[in-house]
Amino acid sequence: MTLPAAELVTAIESVTRLMKQLSQGTGMSLTAAGVLSTLDRLGPHRLTELAASENVSQPAMTQLISRLGDAGLVERVADDADRRAVQLHITDAGRAQLAYRRRVKTERLEELLSGLDPKHHEALTAAIPAINALTDQAGALS
Repeated sequence: MTLPAAELVTAIESVTRLMKQLSQGTGMSLTAAGVLSTLDRLGPHRLTELAASENVSQPAMTQLISRLGDAGLVERVADDADRRAVQLHITDAGRAQLAYRRRVKTERLEELLSGLDPKHHEALTAAIPAINALTDQAGALS
């Protein structure tokens, strides 16, 4: 039996809302966390690449990067290939903030998971490889 795409969309939207709720009080917007996560996982990027990957305008990303830079979470480094351009790097403080945010979300999610029926808990665990494969495939398309 295959899961209809529309049903999966609804479930993923619900999970996205849950992740936003779990993030409350961590001091960082979803977009800011996404930028730091991208820089942490994939390495330095140009501002235009980050704007495209986060689906925000370049001016909005410029403002966000300025705030993250002022907070010491990202730094601008001259691009070796093109001295007119800069690459954005996550700093150690940025990694620490990202780790803190993930730790808070993990603790909150663990509390919710502990209240689930064991069969639902097992089903969520079993779905992790499929979720990762889906997001990897989506990343390959962009």
